[in-house]
Amino acid sequence: MALADHLIFLPVLLPLLAGIVLLLPPFHDNLERQRPFVMAVNLALLLVAALLLGKALQAPSVYLLGNWQPPFGILLVADQLASLMLVLTAILAMTTHWYASAGDDGRGPFFQPLFMFQVMGINGAFLTADAFNLFVFFEVLLIASYALLIHGGGKHRTQAAVHYVLLNLIGSAFFLIGLGILYASFGTLNLPDMAEKASQLSPDNVILAKAGGLLLLLVFGLKSAMLPLHFWLVRTYSMTSAPVAALFAIMTKVGIYSIWRVHTAVFGDQAGALSGLASDWLWVLGILTIAVGAIAALASQTLKTLTANLVVVSAGTLLISIAIGTPEAMGAAIYYLLHSTLMTAALFLLAGMIQEQRGQAQDRFVRAKPLPQAVPLGIAFFVVAMAVVGMPPLSGFLGKVWLLQASADSVHVAWVWSAILLSGLVALVVFSRAGTSIFWRVQGQAGAEIKAHNLQWLALSSLLMLAVLMVVFAGPITELSNSAAEELFNGLTLSQVVEVQP
Repeated sequence: MALADHLIFLPVLLPLLAGIVLLLPPFHDNLERQRPFVMAVNLALLLVAALLLGKALQAPSVYLLGNWQPPFGILLVADQLASLMLVLTAILAMTTHWYASAGDDGRGPFFQPLFMFQVMGINGAFLTADAFNLFVFFEVLLIASYALLIHGGGKHRTQAAVHYVLLNLIGSAFFLIGLGILYASFGTLNLPDMAEKASQLSPDNVILAKAGGLLLLLVFGLKSAMLPLHFWLVRTYSMTSAPVAALFAIMTKVGIYSIWRVHTAVFGDQAGALSGLASDWLWVLGILTIAVGAIAALASQTLKTLTANLVVVSAGTLLISIAIGTPEAMGAAIYYLLHSTLMTAALFLLAGMIQEQRGQAQDRFVRAKPLPQAVPLGIAFFVVAMAVVGMPPLSGFLGKVWLLQASADSVHVAWVWSAILLSGLVALVVFSRAGTSIFWRVQGQAGAEIKAHNLQWLALSSLLMLAVLMVVFAGPITELSNSAAEELFNGLTLSQVVEVQP
């Protein structure tokens, strides 16, 4: 087997090895050595993800650990969607790590190795094609997130972490129960194998499979902040540090991605009696998630809380795309997912920079002293706000227009258009209030000359530039999104796994 055949495993192996190395001398207690080392690993992950995406455009990469054949072996698949998510994760990891390296990583121990283990779990969740292995990678990323959440300490972070940990432990228990039910009905947890067997199940096993599938929908809904399982997110994201919250912007997308994988590949149109298992639920839950997130955004009192509520709105928007259930809607959702992840991460980083410069007022919407760097921060706020609202010519506008077009033939088109357009109007209102409070409602003189670190500006400006580049290169990106959606709907069969593997 050639070295290139092992490329698919590197997004998991590299951060795993890096995290272990960072715990050992001479790196374990030296941030000046850890930072450039992790930067190099992040760059390598971006290059590997780009190479995998290039290969996926020709054919999906398949990797069987130990060369154990399905349904027993652990299967990794890097198709176009998985590879695109790896690229997104690498970009997000690189930019948030730049920001953290300006000083946030020194406010508590083990930030750098925890960061690498978090990236490992996220990458593994995107690559795996086995439901039990998905559970394993979920646990890896969750364990790392528990520690990153309270990094730097503090009463409020600890309280938020307790709720977050308890809810996810309950979710993990339901995950295992759901997997047990699915294994009892399918006899396998290999996703391509399950997809082939879905239409051939006996009536008794169909009932079991529906119960297991709905349990997994519950678990993935918890991870993706679907109503009524979203209440943990706002407090958790708003209490942690800016770079951790920005990295967590992709955590809800792992839940959305899991729904895409399981409920499109296994419970899709070809699944017979199991087809469309989640669609009836997702229409209502998606629209209500948008509504509740928008109402909560109106009541937000800080910029980080506002951003967290907008993450809930974006989760509802993506759930609607799953309910529509067409490749066109899925292609629009992939583009929108890329946009929303990058822009909410940028908002969290911007909120962190504003917090540092406003003193006791932090990022609350109250009158305070002028910001020392009000002009560049105000420009950054305007750009990211317009992108999130969906105003032309930035990426948010293209993503929302594409989603509206994809839902035009749906029987629920009135509800979908109302939810998406009204949530955009709410976002415009709350950003106007936030910008006015932070940048214009000032009193007194600017405090001590606190300036953002160059690495913080590099991270923020890189994310904002991507909102522009997603418009400049909208043609190739939309083609890739459509192609990834078509490939997802067509699915990867067990016979194809055997044929594609090296």
